[in-house]
Amino acid sequence: MHAVVVNVTINDSLAAERALREQLVPRVSQLPGFVTGYWTLKDNTGLTMLIFESEDAANAMSRQAEATVPPAMTFTDVEVREVAAHA
Repeated sequence: MHAVVVNVTINDSLAAERALREQLVPRVSQLPGFVTGYWTLKDNTGLTMLIFESEDAANAMSRQAEATVPPAMTFTDVEVREVAAHA
């Protein structure tokens, strides 16, 4: 398994939360190879970890990550990591 880790800055918390529930989660959960996802918040930043079955699926998502960030957020960076362990 591989993880896509996306960092964003939250510009409008209410609009970002709405976009997360109504757009991002439904769209991402339908991607090929998607296993699970976690969207986290701290102050005005968001960190997302999306788990995919394969490195290819994770890389495909990472290439489109910036384009999926709604206007209520500012894309900061994305990286793909191998999942070493999980419980």
